[in-house]
Amino acid sequence: MADCARETIVDAGGGVRLLGYYSRHEENSRGLVLLLHGWEGSSGSTYILCTGRSLFDSGFDVFRLNLRDHGGSHRLNEGLFHSARIEEVFNAVREAAALAGQKSFSIVGFSLGGNFALRVALRCADTDIPALKQVIAINPVLDPFKATVAIDTRYSVYRNYFLKKWKRSLRIKQELFPARYDFGEFFRMDSCMEITERLIPKYSPFRDSTDYFRTYTLLGDVFQNLSVPVLIVMSEDDPIIDATDFKALRGNEKLRISLQRYGGHCGYLDPFPFGSWSDRMISASLPG
Repeated sequence: MADCARETIVDAGGGVRLLGYYSRHEENSRGLVLLLHGWEGSSGSTYILCTGRSLFDSGFDVFRLNLRDHGGSHRLNEGLFHSARIEEVFNAVREAAALAGQKSFSIVGFSLGGNFALRVALRCADTDIPALKQVIAINPVLDPFKATVAIDTRYSVYRNYFLKKWKRSLRIKQELFPARYDFGEFFRMDSCMEITERLIPKYSPFRDSTDYFRTYTLLGDVFQNLSVPVLIVMSEDDPIIDATDFKALRGNEKLRISLQRYGGHCGYLDPFPFGSWSDRMISASLPG
């Protein structure tokens, strides 16, 4: 899957360009699956590569899309990434969907990528993606405020991991666009929430973090008008995302929720046989 991947710059509208990698079979493809990574992950993250390999070996073409400022794509856009940038992701997904031709097109997203995948599905009620047959979200973020608090307070290993990667990303952005960005004050902060509360009003159109988090919170009856099939897979022992939020979701007949007792945050390891339960589940759940 990785060896035959072709680097692809996707036109996401408004001059925005997103970086992706397209792996296709020469013949007999079962369809195209687009993969969306989580926050500070990338098209090259281990879980994306493993899922992509599983899908490719099962006969699917695979498109691994990077969100803005992920996967070494900082140079492509001067504006800074934030999670409310659904318009460009939707446009990029629609562009990638055209590669499926007459075959089925599906989306699989993990964590924050799962949140983006769900918002793409919701937008299809107004702007159709004709080839889209299935959306699968693995441990998607539903309440970003609660998830950010959990990262900062539940286990220091999560906080340190995300802070290190986020600050590295900000340094790259500052080096590429020094006339626009000065993140010096943020490099001294030691929590994701503190950076969010200071960064958002300074470098985004949102008044504050509350206004910002509201734009991608997915709770209650938000899925009532789904027009494409959606499968959400969530584990009750996820240390970052509160599983009780999924039990309160209300949607129409297009929405399915699979709550697993164990799995952590996008884990789902299965030692008998050794590998990933979620990879096999994803391949079996997709049309084609």
